[in-house]
Amino acid sequence: MKYLGKKVVVTGGTHGMGRAVVDRLIEEGAEVVLTGRTIEKAEGIKAHAIASNAADLDDIAALKTEVAQRLHDIDLLFINVGFSTLTPFDTTTEADYDRTFDVNTKGAFFTAQQLAPLIREGGSIVFTTSVATALGSPGLSVYAGAKAAVRAFARGLAAELAPRNVRVNVVSPGFIDTPSMGVYGVPEEVVQQFKEQGDRITPLKRHGSMDEVAAAVLFLAFDATFTTGAELAVDGGLGQGISA
Repeated sequence: MKYLGKKVVVTGGTHGMGRAVVDRLIEEGAEVVLTGRTIEKAEGIKAHAIASNAADLDDIAALKTEVAQRLHDIDLLFINVGFSTLTPFDTTTEADYDRTFDVNTKGAFFTAQQLAPLIREGGSIVFTTSVATALGSPGLSVYAGAKAAVRAFARGLAAELAPRNVRVNVVSPGFIDTPSMGVYGVPEEVVQQFKEQGDRITPLKRHGSMDEVAAAVLFLAFDATFTTGAELAVDGGLGQGISA
Protein backbone atom coordinates (compact mmCIF):
# COMPACT_ATOMS: atom_id res chain seq x y z
CA MET A 1 0.00 0.00 0.00
CA LYS A 2 1.41 3.34 -1.12
CA TYR A 3 1.02 5.25 2.16
CA LEU A 4 1.63 2.43 4.63
CA GLY A 5 3.42 3.83 7.67
CA LYS A 6 2.58 7.46 6.84
CA LYS A 7 0.97 9.58 9.53
CA VAL A 8 -1.27 12.46 8.49
CA VAL A 9 -3.44 15.22 9.94
CA VAL A 10 -6.34 16.50 7.83
CA THR A 11 -8.29 19.51 9.10
CA GLY A 12 -11.80 19.70 7.69
CA GLY A 13 -11.68 15.98 6.95
CA THR A 14 -15.25 14.93 7.67
CA HIS A 15 -16.73 15.81 4.28
CA GLY A 16 -16.03 17.11 0.79
CA MET A 17 -12.47 17.38 -0.50
CA GLY A 18 -10.96 16.70 2.91
CA ARG A 19 -12.94 13.48 3.22
CA ALA A 20 -11.79 12.39 -0.24
CA VAL A 21 -8.16 12.84 0.86
CA VAL A 22 -8.81 10.93 4.09
CA ASP A 23 -10.44 8.06 2.22
CA ARG A 24 -7.50 7.75 -0.21
CA LEU A 25 -4.97 7.82 2.60
CA ILE A 26 -6.72 5.18 4.67
CA GLU A 27 -7.27 2.95 1.62
CA GLU A 28 -3.53 3.07 1.00
CA GLY A 29 -2.49 2.32 4.57
CA ALA A 30 -1.92 5.69 6.27
CA GLU A 31 -2.82 6.50 9.86
CA VAL A 32 -4.95 9.64 9.92
CA VAL A 33 -6.16 12.18 12.45
CA LEU A 34 -9.02 14.26 11.02
CA THR A 35 -10.86 17.22 12.42
CA GLY A 36 -14.27 18.74 11.95
CA ARG A 37 -16.42 21.29 13.74
CA THR A 38 -18.49 18.24 14.71
CA ILE A 39 -17.50 14.64 14.07
CA GLU A 40 -20.82 12.89 13.50
CA LYS A 41 -20.01 12.66 9.80
CA ALA A 42 -16.77 10.84 10.66
CA GLU A 43 -18.60 7.83 12.06
CA GLY A 44 -17.34 4.69 10.35
CA ILE A 45 -14.12 6.27 9.06
CA LYS A 46 -11.06 4.31 10.20
CA ALA A 47 -9.34 7.44 11.47
CA HIS A 48 -8.92 9.33 14.73
CA ALA A 49 -11.66 11.98 14.61
CA ILE A 50 -11.35 15.12 16.75
CA ALA A 51 -13.96 17.85 17.13
CA SER A 52 -12.08 21.12 16.68
CA ASN A 53 -13.02 24.70 15.84
CA ALA A 54 -10.46 25.86 13.27
CA ALA A 55 -10.79 29.48 14.41
CA ASP A 56 -10.24 28.79 18.12
CA LEU A 57 -6.61 28.98 19.26
CA ASP A 58 -7.31 26.85 22.34
CA ASP A 59 -8.76 24.13 20.14
CA ILE A 60 -5.72 24.33 17.85
CA ALA A 61 -3.38 23.95 20.83
CA ALA A 62 -5.44 20.99 22.06
CA LEU A 63 -5.22 19.46 18.59
CA LYS A 64 -1.42 19.64 18.74
CA THR A 65 -1.43 17.84 22.10
CA GLU A 66 -3.80 15.16 20.83
CA VAL A 67 -1.79 14.58 17.65
CA ALA A 68 1.48 14.36 19.60
CA GLN A 69 -0.05 11.77 21.92
CA ARG A 70 -1.67 9.67 19.18
CA LEU A 71 0.86 9.90 16.34
CA HIS A 72 3.98 11.41 17.93
CA ASP A 73 5.14 12.83 14.61
CA ILE A 74 3.55 13.26 11.18
CA ASP A 75 4.40 13.18 7.49
CA LEU A 76 1.66 15.47 6.19
CA LEU A 77 -0.45 18.30 7.52
CA PHE A 78 -3.30 19.06 5.12
CA ILE A 79 -4.95 22.33 6.18
CA ASN A 80 -8.26 22.18 4.38
CA VAL A 81 -10.82 23.92 6.61
CA GLY A 82 -12.65 26.67 4.78
CA PHE A 83 -15.69 28.90 5.04
CA SER A 84 -17.40 31.09 2.48
CA THR A 85 -20.75 32.65 1.74
CA LEU A 86 -22.06 34.34 -1.39
CA THR A 87 -22.36 37.76 0.23
CA PRO A 88 -22.29 40.92 -1.91
CA PHE A 89 -19.76 43.59 -0.99
CA ASP A 90 -22.40 46.11 0.03
CA THR A 91 -24.17 43.77 2.46
CA THR A 92 -21.10 42.15 4.05
CA THR A 93 -21.13 42.66 7.81
CA GLU A 94 -18.26 42.81 10.25
CA ALA A 95 -19.37 39.40 11.54
CA ASP A 96 -19.22 37.96 8.01
CA TYR A 97 -15.74 39.40 7.53
CA ASP A 98 -14.44 38.21 10.90
CA ARG A 99 -15.72 34.66 10.54
CA THR A 100 -14.31 34.35 7.02
CA PHE A 101 -10.84 35.51 8.05
CA ASP A 102 -10.90 33.69 11.39
CA VAL A 103 -11.58 30.31 9.78
CA ASN A 104 -9.71 30.61 6.50
CA THR A 105 -6.74 32.75 7.50
CA LYS A 106 -6.09 32.93 11.24
CA GLY A 107 -7.01 29.29 11.71
CA ALA A 108 -4.81 28.14 8.85
CA PHE A 109 -1.79 30.11 10.06
CA PHE A 110 -1.94 29.00 13.67
CA THR A 111 -2.70 25.39 12.80
CA ALA A 112 0.50 25.37 10.74
CA GLN A 113 2.43 27.12 13.51
CA GLN A 114 1.28 24.68 16.19
CA LEU A 115 1.69 21.44 14.23
CA ALA A 116 4.81 22.22 12.19
CA PRO A 117 7.13 21.05 15.00
CA LEU A 118 5.56 17.59 14.72
CA ILE A 119 6.33 17.22 11.00
CA ARG A 120 9.17 14.82 10.21
CA GLU A 121 12.12 15.88 8.09
CA GLY A 122 11.04 15.34 4.50
CA GLY A 123 7.38 15.86 5.35
CA SER A 124 5.04 18.52 4.03
CA ILE A 125 2.20 20.95 4.57
CA VAL A 126 -0.51 21.43 1.95
CA PHE A 127 -3.00 24.29 2.21
CA THR A 128 -6.28 24.56 0.31
CA THR A 129 -6.91 27.94 -1.29
CA SER A 130 -9.30 28.69 -4.17
CA VAL A 131 -9.53 29.82 -7.77
CA ALA A 132 -11.42 32.79 -6.29
CA THR A 133 -8.05 34.38 -5.51
CA ALA A 134 -7.40 34.69 -9.27
CA LEU A 135 -10.89 35.83 -10.29
CA GLY A 136 -13.16 38.77 -9.63
CA SER A 137 -16.25 36.92 -8.40
CA PRO A 138 -19.34 38.73 -7.10
CA GLY A 139 -20.15 37.71 -3.55
CA LEU A 140 -16.71 36.22 -2.85
CA SER A 141 -14.53 39.30 -2.30
CA VAL A 142 -13.85 38.67 1.39
CA TYR A 143 -13.32 34.94 0.86
CA ALA A 144 -10.90 35.62 -2.00
CA GLY A 145 -8.91 37.99 0.19
CA ALA A 146 -8.75 35.47 3.02
CA LYS A 147 -7.52 32.69 0.75
CA ALA A 148 -5.04 35.00 -1.00
CA ALA A 149 -3.46 35.57 2.40
CA VAL A 150 -3.09 31.81 2.82
CA ARG A 151 -1.30 31.66 -0.53
CA ALA A 152 1.14 34.26 0.76
CA PHE A 153 1.59 32.34 4.01
CA ALA A 154 2.61 29.27 2.04
CA ARG A 155 5.48 31.09 0.35
CA GLY A 156 6.77 32.43 3.64
CA LEU A 157 6.43 29.13 5.47
CA ALA A 158 8.15 27.31 2.60
CA ALA A 159 11.19 29.53 3.19
CA GLU A 160 11.08 29.16 6.96
CA LEU A 161 10.71 25.37 6.94
CA ALA A 162 13.13 24.63 4.10
CA PRO A 163 16.07 24.14 6.52
CA ARG A 164 14.14 21.20 8.01
CA ASN A 165 13.39 19.83 4.52
CA VAL A 166 9.67 20.37 5.12
CA ARG A 167 7.87 21.40 1.94
CA VAL A 168 4.88 23.77 1.90
CA ASN A 169 2.54 23.89 -1.09
CA VAL A 170 -0.99 24.92 -2.03
CA VAL A 171 -3.79 23.24 -3.94
CA SER A 172 -6.20 25.69 -5.56
CA PRO A 173 -9.55 24.14 -6.56
CA GLY A 174 -12.05 25.64 -8.95
CA PHE A 175 -15.69 24.52 -9.13
CA ILE A 176 -15.65 21.11 -7.44
CA ASP A 177 -18.65 18.84 -7.15
CA THR A 178 -19.25 18.81 -3.40
CA PRO A 179 -22.67 18.85 -1.72
CA SER A 180 -22.43 22.52 -0.69
CA MET A 181 -20.20 23.72 -3.55
CA GLY A 182 -18.12 25.27 -0.77
CA VAL A 183 -20.65 27.96 0.13
CA TYR A 184 -22.79 28.04 3.25
CA GLY A 185 -26.03 29.59 4.37
CA VAL A 186 -27.54 30.06 0.90
CA PRO A 187 -30.72 28.54 -0.55
CA GLU A 188 -30.49 25.39 -2.65
CA GLU A 189 -31.59 27.27 -5.77
CA VAL A 190 -28.64 29.65 -5.36
CA VAL A 191 -26.27 26.69 -5.02
CA GLN A 192 -27.73 25.24 -8.21
CA GLN A 193 -27.21 28.55 -10.04
CA PHE A 194 -23.61 28.58 -8.75
CA LYS A 195 -23.09 25.09 -10.19
CA GLU A 196 -24.52 26.09 -13.56
CA GLN A 197 -22.32 29.18 -13.65
CA GLY A 198 -19.28 27.00 -12.99
CA ASP A 199 -20.03 24.77 -15.98
CA ARG A 200 -20.46 27.82 -18.22
CA ILE A 201 -17.26 29.63 -17.32
CA THR A 202 -14.83 26.75 -16.77
CA PRO A 203 -12.85 26.07 -19.97
CA LEU A 204 -13.24 22.29 -19.60
CA LYS A 205 -17.03 22.83 -19.25
CA ARG A 206 -17.50 20.66 -16.20
CA HIS A 207 -16.93 20.51 -12.48
CA GLY A 208 -13.94 18.81 -10.97
CA SER A 209 -14.41 15.81 -8.70
CA MET A 210 -13.33 15.51 -5.10
CA ASP A 211 -11.07 12.62 -6.13
CA GLU A 212 -9.30 14.88 -8.64
CA VAL A 213 -8.52 17.33 -5.86
CA ALA A 214 -7.38 14.49 -3.59
CA ALA A 215 -4.98 13.27 -6.28
CA ALA A 216 -3.45 16.75 -6.52
CA VAL A 217 -3.10 17.06 -2.74
CA LEU A 218 -1.37 13.68 -2.43
CA PHE A 219 0.92 14.46 -5.35
CA LEU A 220 2.09 17.62 -3.62
CA ALA A 221 2.32 15.85 -0.30
CA PHE A 222 4.33 12.79 -1.25
CA ASP A 223 5.44 12.75 -4.90
CA ALA A 224 6.54 16.32 -5.62
CA THR A 225 9.69 15.99 -3.53
CA PHE A 226 11.53 18.94 -5.18
CA THR A 227 8.54 21.31 -5.07
CA THR A 228 7.91 23.87 -2.35
CA GLY A 229 6.12 27.21 -2.25
CA ALA A 230 4.08 26.20 -5.30
CA GLU A 231 0.38 26.38 -6.14
CA LEU A 232 -1.27 23.57 -8.09
CA ALA A 233 -4.53 24.61 -9.73
CA VAL A 234 -7.31 22.03 -10.01
CA ASP A 235 -9.72 24.34 -11.80
CA GLY A 236 -10.33 23.12 -15.34
CA GLY A 237 -8.34 26.09 -16.62
CA LEU A 238 -10.62 28.67 -15.00
CA GLY A 239 -7.90 30.69 -13.30
CA GLN A 240 -5.24 30.18 -15.97
CA GLY A 241 -6.23 32.81 -18.52
CA ILE A 242 -7.75 30.23 -20.87
CA SER A 243 -10.71 31.44 -22.89
CA ALA A 244 -13.91 29.55 -22.17
